[in-house]
Amino acid sequence: MNQYLLAVGLGLCITLAVMPILIPILHKVKFGQSEREEGPASHKAKNGTPTMGGIVFILVPILVLLILDAPAFMNPEMQIVVLAYVGYAMIGFIDDFIIVVQKNNRGLSPKMKFLMQSVLAVLFFYLYQRIAPTTINVPVLNMEIELGWLYFLLIFIMFTAESNAVNLTDGLDGLSAGCVIIALSPFVLLSIHQGKSDLALFLLAVIASLLGYLKFNLHPAKIFMGDTGSLALGGLLAATAMVLKQELLLVIIGGIFVMELMSVVIQVTSFKTTGKRVFKMAPLHHHFELSGFKETQVVVMFWMISLGFAILGYFLGVM
Repeated sequence: MNQYLLAVGLGLCITLAVMPILIPILHKVKFGQSEREEGPASHKAKNGTPTMGGIVFILVPILVLLILDAPAFMNPEMQIVVLAYVGYAMIGFIDDFIIVVQKNNRGLSPKMKFLMQSVLAVLFFYLYQRIAPTTINVPVLNMEIELGWLYFLLIFIMFTAESNAVNLTDGLDGLSAGCVIIALSPFVLLSIHQGKSDLALFLLAVIASLLGYLKFNLHPAKIFMGDTGSLALGGLLAATAMVLKQELLLVIIGGIFVMELMSVVIQVTSFKTTGKRVFKMAPLHHHFELSGFKETQVVVMFWMISLGFAILGYFLGVM
């Protein structure tokens, strides 16, 4: 318990100390956000806000784990979790860097980004299936199902979909960070329940660092996480669900991200097949913005929905 408290304290304090130093540096080197042209008009004022803030809540938890539990890096499951966190962060960093240099919102092409995400998904499946069975736990029923080669498909979808879903959710000040904090919390409890203390320690450090980041990301945001942070957090959620053998629960615990992703899928499919839009704008949070809700109202509403999903997911996981 003392280590858990230390992880939270260190993660929070280091992040709160680093952020005020990083923000002026990013301003100075002009690492600013470029809002997409088709986004809400009210978001144009966010152009130039420093981005790539995700670097902090990626590096700080790794440092905390190194200080408090260095042997954890020898655990194959922890290696996968940390590699997933850093690996997807690197894809996001490349994307952010291109956007910053070119001063537009295009970055990596969708095909190239998906290819890189896919390569990592395949890699993590390969690494994990060497140390764990290709089975899934079915919540509530307390039974295991052997998926065989279908497990590869599940893992592939988990990593690619979750990383993109968290990325899509990162569209309002504080939205994605708050939802991820909430979604990681039941996984911390499930980690402790399964005796995976090193994973719980790392996730607590991530949550604490995200809380520190959130202080500067709440409306009006002084910094954004960028794809560096959002892709990393999606990869982390997928890897955590995988090593905890709670793959199916990820859909419930991360329900808010599923909603955001599906709103885009529905919008694109509807427009291409019928020429009509289901939502005023996708992802879903923009639909509520354009329906008259204030940005802060949408964020709080989505946090509450995320909390409901997290509580439901946790209880299903321990039943």
